[in-house]
Amino acid sequence: MTAPRPFPARPLPLLLALAALAGCGGGDGDSPAGNPPGEPPAASGPPYAPALACASLAARGFSPGQLTLPSGGASVSEAVDVAADAEGNNLGAYCRIRGVIKPVNASSPDINFALNLPLRWNGKTIHFGGGGFNGRLIDGTETIRFGPADKPAPLALGYATYGDDSGHQSGSITDGKFAADDEALANYGGQSLKKTRDIAAQLVQAYYDMVPRHAYFLGTSTGGRDALAHIQRWPMDYDGVIANEPALNYSGTRLSNVALGRALYANGGAGWLNVAKTLMVQNTVKQACDKLDGAVDGIISNVESCRLLNAANLAAMRCPSGTDEGDHCLSAAQLATIRTLEAPLEFSAYRLANDVARAGGYNILEGALVAGPYTSRDLGSRRAPGNPATSADANMYVTGDQWVKYFVTRSATFDTLGFDPQNPGSYTARVQAVSAITDATDPDLRPFLSRGGKLIMLHGLADEVISPNSTIDYYERVVATVGREAVDKGVRFYTVPGMGHGTGVFIPNWDSLAALEGWVEQGLPPGTPVAADAVAGTYGRTRPLCQHPAWPKYRGSGSLDAAVNYSCVQETGDPLACPNLPAVATRYKGGNTQGEELTVTVDPGSMRYTVTIDASMQRAAGTVREGSLRAQSTCTYASDEGGAAYAFAAGGVLQGGVLPASGGGFVPLLAFATTFENTGSPTVFNPVADIYNLIGVHHGAGGTPSAYKASGRLRNAGTFQLCLDPVTGGFMTYDAACTSTAKGYIVYNAGRGAFDLLTTPSANPATTTGGTPAGSMVIGLVNGNAVPLQLVRESASSYGLRLYAPQQSLASGAADGVYAVAGTGGRSLEATLSGATLDLDGGTVAVAYDTPVPGVAQAGASGANHFLFTHGILGYASSTGSTAIFATGVRH
Repeated sequence: MTAPRPFPARPLPLLLALAALAGCGGGDGDSPAGNPPGEPPAASGPPYAPALACASLAARGFSPGQLTLPSGGASVSEAVDVAADAEGNNLGAYCRIRGVIKPVNASSPDINFALNLPLRWNGKTIHFGGGGFNGRLIDGTETIRFGPADKPAPLALGYATYGDDSGHQSGSITDGKFAADDEALANYGGQSLKKTRDIAAQLVQAYYDMVPRHAYFLGTSTGGRDALAHIQRWPMDYDGVIANEPALNYSGTRLSNVALGRALYANGGAGWLNVAKTLMVQNTVKQACDKLDGAVDGIISNVESCRLLNAANLAAMRCPSGTDEGDHCLSAAQLATIRTLEAPLEFSAYRLANDVARAGGYNILEGALVAGPYTSRDLGSRRAPGNPATSADANMYVTGDQWVKYFVTRSATFDTLGFDPQNPGSYTARVQAVSAITDATDPDLRPFLSRGGKLIMLHGLADEVISPNSTIDYYERVVATVGREAVDKGVRFYTVPGMGHGTGVFIPNWDSLAALEGWVEQGLPPGTPVAADAVAGTYGRTRPLCQHPAWPKYRGSGSLDAAVNYSCVQETGDPLACPNLPAVATRYKGGNTQGEELTVTVDPGSMRYTVTIDASMQRAAGTVREGSLRAQSTCTYASDEGGAAYAFAAGGVLQGGVLPASGGGFVPLLAFATTFENTGSPTVFNPVADIYNLIGVHHGAGGTPSAYKASGRLRNAGTFQLCLDPVTGGFMTYDAACTSTAKGYIVYNAGRGAFDLLTTPSANPATTTGGTPAGSMVIGLVNGNAVPLQLVRESASSYGLRLYAPQQSLASGAADGVYAVAGTGGRSLEATLSGATLDLDGGTVAVAYDTPVPGVAQAGASGANHFLFTHGILGYASSTGSTAIFATGVRH
């Protein structure tokens, strides 16, 4: 194969840099001294065939002068044709080359490299970066990291591909022993990349008799650091690079690993968290923050708003005594560990390379996972680490321990727990020297960008190995250094909610290589790509890839799994700022599920509340409860009422709870800032008269609860009639001639601000005189709309609550939203209603609307569970048995 090779036009500076690599002699900078070879004649375009036989490259040698950086020279150890139909080969026909780059110091390890030259070449090269502490050969046959599942490997697409082992050999990518050798450390820090690239470029040109039309670098994690290090130090080598989850602040990352280890293992491991506690932390965060992006989908997308809940979430997880009380809470020392993991590590006593003053914290309180099925990393299984640390210890501490032992102190027995990352003492200068070797934090990308270079960075906001906040810091320093215009022309930085370090609840699949090529070769800058989820349980759902600092916000309707229903936004609302909180001290009138009529007063200035019992079968009228409210999440506040959460909803609705007259927990309550007051003469009920469905709870002998479901009518004169289906004892289409019926009337009591309720014989015509007192009714006005609340107080063995909602069709979607829920049995829950699906307390059921009558929704297939919706309020009841659950919910 000796035909002359085509040579398309190419930007002159990169052409000269590539061509010069074939010269000889010494020198420094981006290309060694020497005469560039003559340019082969131009031709039409790819694919290009080889100009040499593969075997002719075997045993080819390179002198030290043919590499930019000092070395002992290089040689090809293997050059073998791989047939397209060779067993196990799906990469097409190619020439497989393996070789060695020798060290300057004979006692230092070699650099092993791999190069693959396709027989049908597209005129482009891809350099693949490594991972972890490397030591394993990157052979260039891999697919695109986070690429489309069905896209072949670049080699199969005609790219010449190459990689190396970073200049040492090991069976583990967490083995740092190599770093005790200066040359091996320098190679790992980036020099192996340049040396490998120099050799690969010369072999590519020799094989095809032409230089590449375009050269790219793709790297993830340490490989992402490799990509950035290369364009910072040798900006002429590549036209475009992709840096996924880059370990760019390499030394800062390792120092933060050590800080975490010290927090976990000091004082006999007092700060260590087992898996159960770690899962508790993650679940607490998910419960508080998942909904902040508008979609309860398991992904925390509104990370910065979630960050504002850190104090509240930490307080909610604290063991009351401050000591370890079990897996349901965190001790003071364990909370300190979480804060250490979350917070940036500040370097006030010294600086790392490129004046880096901190290492970004991990988003453990914003969705990062260090336990459970969505990650392979954890905090270990023991309170006392090994020396050296092993897989039984925290994953992050293992790498930090190796770094201290071999990169810094070069003492294999050094006790890393005694190393202070914020004040390394006598090791400070060494830390800084290592940082200069290994870190990729130079923000001045002008040499790369000014010649048209393009950079795509991507980082998961839930990364549990490499902090995304360090990448954000670097990106913002790049903007400050080169200017927004240059960044807009040459850099794209995508952040991905829910994505860990190749792990997490959302792993994006998208064609980053095509995006880079389109930008470099056609001048088409990437916009907002769509990524498909690669996680097994949610495979195929899509989200937009948003450029930092934007994040994907659900638009409020449509499938939660479709990217088209999300917008990239930059808003960061305070999740603790409640638009429904009253501006001044406000009185709410309502009742609770034990039929007690009550008044709640809330002072937003002091966040104090009082609950006054106005009428009750269980305790004296005038009983007062007082307490304070503490922000939990959007419009939801912890109280002093036995675990009750107070939720403020639109239209002046308050949901909460009050301690019962006896026993523990709380009794759910519902109250209104504005109520219907019928003080005129004659009394007129026209504004609130209607046909309703009723749902609630009734307590019988011994306080046994059962669900109450009925229909009814409130008439203009203030009379009412309730109807129960004669077969089911529940909902029915209202019929004035119903046989299972109850009748009565209501009269306004100005002293209590509620209606006294009296029952009359069911067989008699409607009347507004006489009757038996049976409780009261509060008619809330929610944005002017009537919401009657009947408080049943018939006797000490007959009491409860009934919520009214108009008996008119309830369409799917009309009640959609996230609800704060208060249930009988003293339960504070959350529910999400989305079309035909209701998620209540982690259980998901299908919803059938207008079943069994208009305005009622059936939850689940059993027919026993139903809910009503009225003006932002949900009423839910299960079967009529003794284990019935009744709950109210208010929509955030």
